[in-house]
Amino acid sequence: MKTVLLTGSSGFIGQVLLQRLQESAINVNNLVRNNHIEIPNKIFLDLTENWLINPCEGVDTVFHLAGKAHALSEVSQDNAQYQQINTQATRKLLEAAQQAGVKRFIFFSSVKAVGDSEILQNETSQLPADTPYGQSKYAAEQLVLQGNYVLHPVVIRPCMVYGNSKKGNLPKMINAIVRGFFPPLPEVNNHRSMVHVEDIVQAALLAANTSKAAGEIYIVSDGQDYSSRQLYELICKALNKSISRFSIPLIVLNFLAKLGDIIGKLLARRFIFDSDTQQKLLGSARYSSQKIENELGFKAKYSLQQSLPEIIHYLNP
Repeated sequence: MKTVLLTGSSGFIGQVLLQRLQESAINVNNLVRNNHIEIPNKIFLDLTENWLINPCEGVDTVFHLAGKAHALSEVSQDNAQYQQINTQATRKLLEAAQQAGVKRFIFFSSVKAVGDSEILQNETSQLPADTPYGQSKYAAEQLVLQGNYVLHPVVIRPCMVYGNSKKGNLPKMINAIVRGFFPPLPEVNNHRSMVHVEDIVQAALLAANTSKAAGEIYIVSDGQDYSSRQLYELICKALNKSISRFSIPLIVLNFLAKLGDIIGKLLARRFIFDSDTQQKLLGSARYSSQKIENELGFKAKYSLQQSLPEIIHYLNP
């Protein structure tokens, strides 16, 4: 890689990827839709609108992170908006890449591009995505891999990403535990896969630089599974807080989730605790990164337990 186009460079993963590319003396053009963002080599452009320039000119590699994430406050998801931002904008960028002769296109998708399951999932899963967000990501994946736009297309599917960020479920959980608002969860022996942001970036760079990765999908995790109770206890230990021996009975959580659903419908906005929140807390989302380990030699360098002190210091809760 000599010159890269990076979309989403102001985001959580994008900031880390930008730093690693700069450390490797790679020229990076940063595509942003907010002209107020202070960033070097800025290209101000909204992927969903008409363009006057081709942002891929002179570029050999595109890392495409920009998109619409699943908004936790939504009662229902706007399918048309997800399709426009996550699918159609990706198509336009692929067409621009093809016209400019870009060699590599690394698309950051999501494990939600396929449906949820209680069993361990890998890249061969055929479960249809069950949300407009996931469906839009899956459709974009098909464009990247099947559209013949570039010689080296790769799809990266991150699990839940952790690191120094104030956004996401993990920081919310840490802040709630600090304030004594987070309930001591029961042990339901669920399994959740996660990955550090540095490992996601490592995997993406590896996929871009390895010819064998062309045309492939790679799930990336840190290789460990965590139950929600284990997460609760790990955070308590990192905060030097005592771990409650008491746990809220599952039947109580079920009742509160149903009540939250009703309140959310009345307010036309997600309530703080509903069935979706309960699923994220107590359901399983378990994924294997064996493929990228076997094919590209990827090995996660971080674990959640190792990373929590730094994350807590960053959050300064």
